Amino acid sequence: MAPKSTKAAGAPAHGYEFFGPPGAAGISFGLPILCYVFTFVCNDISGCPAPSLLSPKTFSLDQLKREAGWPEDGIWGLASWKASAAMAAYYLLNLILYRVLPAQEVEGTVLATGGRLKYRFNTLYSNTLTLALLAAGTAAQGANFPVWVFISENYVQLLTASIIIAYSLSTFVYVRSFSVKAGNVQNRELAAGGHTGNLLYDWFIGRELNPRVTIPLIGEVDIKEWCELRPGMMGWIILNCSFCAQQYRNFGHVTDSIICITIVQALYIIDSWVFEAAILTTMDITTDGFGMMLAFGDLVWVPFVYSQQTRYLSNHPLSLGPIGLAAMLALIGVGFFIFRSANLEKNNFRNNPNDPKVAHLKFIQTKTGSKLLTSGWWGVARHINYLGDWIQSWPYCLPTGMAGYQILAAGSWAGEDAYVMQDGRQVIQGNAKGWAIPITYFYVVYFAVLLIHRDRRDDEKCYRKYGDDWVKYKKVVRYRIIPGIY
Repeated sequence: MAPKSTKAAGAPAHGYEFFGPPGAAGISFGLPILCYVFTFVCNDISGCPAPSLLSPKTFSLDQLKREAGWPEDGIWGLASWKASAAMAAYYLLNLILYRVLPAQEVEGTVLATGGRLKYRFNTLYSNTLTLALLAAGTAAQGANFPVWVFISENYVQLLTASIIIAYSLSTFVYVRSFSVKAGNVQNRELAAGGHTGNLLYDWFIGRELNPRVTIPLIGEVDIKEWCELRPGMMGWIILNCSFCAQQYRNFGHVTDSIICITIVQALYIIDSWVFEAAILTTMDITTDGFGMMLAFGDLVWVPFVYSQQTRYLSNHPLSLGPIGLAAMLALIGVGFFIFRSANLEKNNFRNNPNDPKVAHLKFIQTKTGSKLLTSGWWGVARHINYLGDWIQSWPYCLPTGMAGYQILAAGSWAGEDAYVMQDGRQVIQGNAKGWAIPITYFYVVYFAVLLIHRDRRDDEKCYRKYGDDWVKYKKVVRYRIIPGIY
């Protein structure tokens, strides 16, 4: 589908993305519903998926609600003041740590105004301290540490609170973006594709490129950069840990599968904190405005959808065994090596092309003054780092196996292969075997689509920027992501 041209007066010839306003509406209001679908269809009351979904001939909505744990208060039960206050306190803690802990100040890339924004980086310190506090609480109280219990008991309400925050933040930055003036001394500017004149689309894609706000006692906060690596990414680790604790409370032990996923995902996240400055050259920071797309992705999608595998294993405690565990770690190692090596090579070349590590690399000198690498990792494929990223996603999903389970009442005879919970209920696969694959393997499919889409967006952006030089570059580096295939 060819992108429509923007029609706002003076708007750049950027065009709609995500199928324009209809796509923006579908993503903005459809993905929150999908989050609730995952939550209720795969549950700790009746199974994953809920048994009624496997019996269409006798399907009953009321029965499905009972099986899925639908709140007695109906839709109003999806939220609570208690969970909302807890989420607000979590965000406030992140802001306080952002301000009080030591930080490195780094300048961003050159803006269209010719200036550079300064960024305050201390995510590693901030989130490490948060993890240390959670570790101390767990050491003292084990799986019954109140934070883990609270998350398990208020998961749906915490999801709702996060969605409300994402919607509110998107609306706030959209309204505030109309105060951006050309040539302003604050280096505020609109995103190239974010001011089409269509309210819904601009709210979704983000009008302002780098919205900032000054908060009393906290100071200036770059909203987009702060959201990218702090509450959502940290929340991903927290949710994984809470599901490990839930598995222990359910079965009295923790399996190698859930530990493996939790650790490797934590290492992936911590790696982004260690190399926090690398975010300044990503499309999210340099090109995309901050709107519903990034707010929802950072604050809701990442923590609540990316942790679905550990949530599943907290109720169906599969074990990998030594061979399975070694295979998962090998996949992670290969993927991480490609991902990190490629990104470091690019960042080293951008920062110092004369560095002995990258001085031998070949490149195309563009008319804009930029250099496009044509050897090393970036001579293999135009987004070889995406391949490494995608390889890492498989070990997140494979430990769930042929996903699907049923939860039977205490006292039921389910056979010797059943997992018995501490409260006497039994977990078996039964007729549910394989039916939860769309949930536990959703991440690897979604991630592939995301990376392919990002590659195509980047291709369009680079063509607009480099013109004929980009065409020349693509003739040298032919493959997009997978060498020899794509």
